Amino acid sequence: MKITINEEYCKGCDICIQVCPKDVYEKSKQLNKKGIYPPKPVNPNECTHCNLCVLQCPDQAINVELNEE
Repeated sequence: MKITINEEYCKGCDICIQVCPKDVYEKSKQLNKKGIYPPKPVNPNECTHCNLCVLQCPDQAINVELNEE
């Protein structure tokens, strides 16, 4: 599973953290250049590819890709 967060689009609303049923995300401890703490995927192996984070993100800042193996 490859989870990418485009920090240029993300406004730090944390909706992805709230809607993820597997607690894949947590708030970063480092500010980005916009002055926000963006989410970061800390448990990508737990991701079930339900896409709730992608669908609920108001800024279209999240991309979840399945590894083709």
